[in-house]
Amino acid sequence: MPWAGPTLMSDSLTLPAGRRLVPVSATLAANEVLATRRRAGQPVLPLAFGESGLPVHRRLRAELASASGLGAYGPVAGLPALREAAAGYWTRRGTPTEPSRVVAGPGSKALLFGLLLALGADVAMPRPSWVSYAAQARLTGLAPNFVPTVPGEAGICDPAALDEAVGAARAAGRRIGAVLMTLPDNPTGRVASPEAVRELCAAAQRHDLIIVSDEIYRDLIHDSATPFLSPASVAPERTVVTTALSKSMSVGGWRLGVARMPDGPAGQMLRDRLSGVASEIWSAAPVPVQQAAAVAFTEPPELAEYVSHARRVHAAVARATARVFAAAGVRVAMPQAAFYLYPDFAPWRAHLADKYEITTGAGLAALLLERYGAGTLPGSAFGDDPAALRLRVATGLLYGDSEGQRETALAAPDPVRLPWIDAAMSRLAEILADLGS
Repeated sequence: MPWAGPTLMSDSLTLPAGRRLVPVSATLAANEVLATRRRAGQPVLPLAFGESGLPVHRRLRAELASASGLGAYGPVAGLPALREAAAGYWTRRGTPTEPSRVVAGPGSKALLFGLLLALGADVAMPRPSWVSYAAQARLTGLAPNFVPTVPGEAGICDPAALDEAVGAARAAGRRIGAVLMTLPDNPTGRVASPEAVRELCAAAQRHDLIIVSDEIYRDLIHDSATPFLSPASVAPERTVVTTALSKSMSVGGWRLGVARMPDGPAGQMLRDRLSGVASEIWSAAPVPVQQAAAVAFTEPPELAEYVSHARRVHAAVARATARVFAAAGVRVAMPQAAFYLYPDFAPWRAHLADKYEITTGAGLAALLLERYGAGTLPGSAFGDDPAALRLRVATGLLYGDSEGQRETALAAPDPVRLPWIDAAMSRLAEILADLGS
């Protein structure tokens, strides 16, 4: 009898060695659900997907168009012009970098996956942390180890808890070889303090761990007075830094990221391993996008101004959204970067359980979507306690439904006062008032 293909199970696909089909990333899945509702004419409040939501600068569009005829493969590590521009980007931020230390890929997400394959050891990550860290670790056959964050901090493991996690893994016959951090953080929109970064670097030194610092939101810190310290400035010999243009330049669909390898022989070895992985997975990042990205990473005045305007929009709308939650009696730390916040409905626990039989973050997110068309993500998608009533809220898609509205939001001195953004704030307030009544 001819083979008819794999057997489809109710929730998974049977694969060799007991592996299961990996579900679609929670952020992308939520975005698709909202898009389906919108096409059906149903009202939606898009607070789930972490996209910048602003128009691409005309200079970048022109650069990409001018490079569109470049159809040949480029070097695995990236075009020399891009690697030189990225090296200059990091050097201007206090981390001297040689172009030979830079590896480019089709998005920092792909680079992170390649890094995990190149490292070949289990990885520690803060709880909560970006949805793809743990999923990528599992895809590579590694064990993701969630470690509590420092109280009052975000995006970074508690060093004492990291000590315990490394010891527990060793006792179980496994080795944690790397620790991930997100500076600034997704899902909370907060920035870890320099003191916390230094303590984490000391813990990594104790256990000989590679630090992978995802700094994709670094240029979107709302207030320039907020202190920022990259672990690459503290432990350059063991720190990988990744970044991309998808958030700061609003080009998520272009898929281009860069990674700075550690200084010294270990960094060269890791670069060689990552280049080998890259050669077998993506061969080379898209050359036309690399050409445009090389210009962006040199930070010409008009693009630096764009980032400044984008930062202002993200800050204004994220903070206004946080104030709406706070006014409704929901706990929320004021966001410091990007377009995320992490409200906690713990004060509503008894009410949500009594009126709606809601006792988990996933249940709360489902209720908001089904009853109100408001898309959010539960904290459990980021590794948080499933019983916690915390949600990741993203505000980047509130800036307008058309190119004209988004251009207006980018230029507005106070974007929250624009009618469509004000309407979104009012709708959120109405939802919370009804939910809490």
